[in-house]
Amino acid sequence: MKQGVTTLGAVFRPQAPPERLRGVVRAAEESGLDQLWVWEDCFFESGIATAAAALAWTERLKVGVGLLPVPLRNVALTTMEAATLYRLFPDRALLALGHGVQDWMGQVGARVDSPVTLLREYVTAMRALLAGKRVTTDGRYVKLRDVALDWPPATVPPLIAGATGPRSLKLCGEVADGTLLTAATTVDMLRQARQLIDQGRAAAGRTDDHQVIVYLAAATGEGAAERVAADNEGVAGTAEDIAAAVRQLAEAGADTVVLQPTSDEPDPEGFVRFVGQEVRPLI
Repeated sequence: MKQGVTTLGAVFRPQAPPERLRGVVRAAEESGLDQLWVWEDCFFESGIATAAAALAWTERLKVGVGLLPVPLRNVALTTMEAATLYRLFPDRALLALGHGVQDWMGQVGARVDSPVTLLREYVTAMRALLAGKRVTTDGRYVKLRDVALDWPPATVPPLIAGATGPRSLKLCGEVADGTLLTAATTVDMLRQARQLIDQGRAAAGRTDDHQVIVYLAAATGEGAAERVAADNEGVAGTAEDIAAAVRQLAEAGADTVVLQPTSDEPDPEGFVRFVGQEVRPLI
C-alpha cells in the first residue's frame, strides 16, 4: 500500500478566460506547486496553446494537458505539437490522450463508432512517431503513409491516457505509460481502476512503471461546501481536510493527485497558492 503521494497538482479550468492564465501560472510557480494542468474542453480553450504559454512563463513547473480528445485531432498534428513542446521544454510537458466527451465529438462531426479502437491506434502511432520511426499504418481510423518527424524528442516521454470504462482502463494499462482519472473517481473506484489497468499491463507483458493521476474536486474558504455540493463531488474545508482526502487517494493507488477547483471558483490564483503553500506541505 502506498504511504503518500509524490506529486500534487492543480487545475486551471477553462471556465476562466484565457487572460487569467498567466496569473494562475505565476501563482503555481511561486507557491512551489509540482504541476499545473489545463484542459481542452470544447469549446473553451486550446490545450496545446495554453500549455505552451504556461511553460514559456515558468522555469520549473510541469504543465499537463488533461486531456486531448483524439477524435478531434489528427495524430500527425498532435505528435508534431507534442514533439515541439517536449523539445522546447524538456521533462516539463505532460500530455494525456482520451476519447473526448462524445456529445462534443458529435457536435463537430468527429464522433467515432469505436473510441477504444481509435485510442489504441492513436497511442500506438504516436509512440512510434515520437520514437523517430517512419510510420505507415492503415487502421480503422488512423491512416499514415510514410510519416516521420523531422524533430522528434531526444527521449520518448511517457504517454498518458484518460479513461473511465473497464475496456478503456485495460487499454490504458496495455498501451499507455500512465492513466488519468476524473474527479468522479472515489477511493473504491480508484482501487478497481488500478486492478483493470494491471490486467491490461499483464496482458501486454508490461513491467515498466505506470503512473496513475487522479483529479480531486476541492474548495476552501467561504461557501466552499455549497460550491462542491453543486458540482456533486469533491472535498471542502481546510488544508488539513483536503490533505486527508489526498492521502486517501494515495493509499488507494494514486501517484499524483491534481486538485480541481469548482467551475465557479472565485479566486483561481488564490486556489493555486492555497494548494501549493498550505496543502502541499501536509502531503
